[in-house]
Amino acid sequence: MTSDPRDYKLDISSLPPSPSQSQSQSQLPSIRPYLSVLFECCHVYQRVYRNPTDPAYTARCPRCGLTATFPVGQTGTTSRTFRVSRGK
Repeated sequence: MTSDPRDYKLDISSLPPSPSQSQSQSQLPSIRPYLSVLFECCHVYQRVYRNPTDPAYTARCPRCGLTATFPVGQTGTTSRTFRVSRGK
């Protein structure tokens, strides 16, 4: 059996570490908070990010435009998934 001539090993141990590899865990940017929202009106899921200057998450259905606001409380919540439906 012959080996593929394109198979080779490249030694890159002499290269300096990339900036992302050299940063410690504490220097990495924090993960941006989000909510998972299911709009039952159109059966559409959307990830909603909070604007750092706004004290609430604002979600809008991409199909029908239904808007929902989730205020950020002092005690917070452990839930990250919410359902939104039209009021009857």
